[in-house]
Amino acid sequence: MTVDYPWLLLLALLLPALVVGALVRADRRRRARLDRLGDHPVVRRLMPGEGAHASGWRTARLAGACALIGVALAGPRWGTEASVQRRRGIDMVLALDASLSMEATDAKPTRLAQMKQEVRRLRALSPGDRIGLIVFAGRAYVLSPLTVDESALDLFLDNLDPSIVGQAGSSLSSAIRQGTDLLSLDNGRADRALVVMSDGEAFEPLADVTDAARRAGEKGISLVTVGFGTTQGSTIPIRAPDGSMTLKRDQNGQIVVTHYTPQTLDAAAQAAHGTFIPASATDKAARVRQALSTLRTAEHAAENGEGRTPRFQLFLFPAVLLLLLDGFLADRRSGAGREAPAAASGLAALLLVGVLGGCAGAGESRDAARAYQAGQYAEALALFRGAIEHGDQRPRTIYDFGTAYLAVDSVQNATDAFDRVVDLPDAELRYRALFNRGLAHLRRGLAAKTGGGDDLDAALADYKKTLILRPGDLDAKWNYELALHARKERGGGGGGGGAIDNASQAPSPQAQAPTPSGGLGLNQAEQILASAAREERDVQAQQLRRRQQAVPPNGKDW
Repeated sequence: MTVDYPWLLLLALLLPALVVGALVRADRRRRARLDRLGDHPVVRRLMPGEGAHASGWRTARLAGACALIGVALAGPRWGTEASVQRRRGIDMVLALDASLSMEATDAKPTRLAQMKQEVRRLRALSPGDRIGLIVFAGRAYVLSPLTVDESALDLFLDNLDPSIVGQAGSSLSSAIRQGTDLLSLDNGRADRALVVMSDGEAFEPLADVTDAARRAGEKGISLVTVGFGTTQGSTIPIRAPDGSMTLKRDQNGQIVVTHYTPQTLDAAAQAAHGTFIPASATDKAARVRQALSTLRTAEHAAENGEGRTPRFQLFLFPAVLLLLLDGFLADRRSGAGREAPAAASGLAALLLVGVLGGCAGAGESRDAARAYQAGQYAEALALFRGAIEHGDQRPRTIYDFGTAYLAVDSVQNATDAFDRVVDLPDAELRYRALFNRGLAHLRRGLAAKTGGGDDLDAALADYKKTLILRPGDLDAKWNYELALHARKERGGGGGGGGAIDNASQAPSPQAQAPTPSGGLGLNQAEQILASAAREERDVQAQQLRRRQQAVPPNGKDW
């Protein structure tokens, strides 16, 4: 247990002592006045309520209430919870060149190492931004979707090297297209930016690069290209199979000299009406930040480690009850003791008004939950909307609002609501939001007569996260299998389009995750997930073989 203000714990001793002292002094003065009227036993019979003032129970009640208030003011905490910090920022995707040419040493220590340094500095200058990570060489691959999880980005960045890409070469157009697609998937309120960091040496037609950049500009994405290296060029040191260091050679056995090519990066930036930052520029991260300074930001919730859970309410609430009890039991007929009970009752009333006021919005939410459970989804949606408009911004209410949207098949609005709570530290709420957001993507992906691959991919990603939180969740396994099967068969017409309603219903606001109809057993669910995993590994292996068989243009694999 810890406290926010340890010195305020003195109030837990001082306040009861002051109250006890004041009551004893007032009682003595009252007794002295009564003694002037006559014999004390006679006076007590004539004024039977007068003895209540000297009650030890009343003294204990008020002293206990003051002690509890003193402890509450000190801010006691115990237990742990993830602290959430809300920041404002943009949505930014970093497309990082991981081709072999980035190992050249014309930028010290290497182009790749210098690029990593600039990425870390850029992240330090952009603490509120959601950042996604793309790595590219001959093709582009998404390493991380848009996230505020700094530890995940650090992990990917620390392990970034040419060995993680499946196809050698250098293709700027694929990186720009992949970054544009990743940013287009998100429906956030913030402006979007794509930052491409490369040496610009791309073995593809310049028209492909400018076409991809122009498409990004047309979608409202701010493109910033950042160069690394020197135009004089450099050799590429590589490690030979025997562990010794040697220089990269081409197919003809000639030592490769890689050159920084600013024309490609500049042309891409101009096509998208963006910004080009040359390799010779100093403080590239600050220049990138300046180029993006005019973009519109939005609020993001970010976990900021773990902290102790505040528990002051556990002391404040019984203190209020004691004050209320004292207000009812105190002798109202005593002129000498009237002010203290009145003040105590007034304080308790003010506190209760605050508590009841906070519960008013929750009442509307409870009515909405009852309407949802009764199958009156449109009414529930209207009630949830009213509760939020009246100030009920609790994450649970927002989640229920999204669930009601999902029940009336307003998939996009449901997804927007789940996006607001899916990154919060409440594990139960995060699980439910991920499950239902995956269900929203799955429904839209299955409903699409053509395409739908992006929604199916998003559903697979959400159900993977759901299974990490709840490995034994049969519904998530079932829906994951549906999404994987539909994704695999989409090119052939997309099977299973209507099976989602029989597989899993949206969890109600007060219910646990649903149970799939048909009595799916645990062994069957495990077999389904194992089958899904095998199919996914097969697909990835086929993709990897295709990558390995692809020969870079002109045999240039650096």
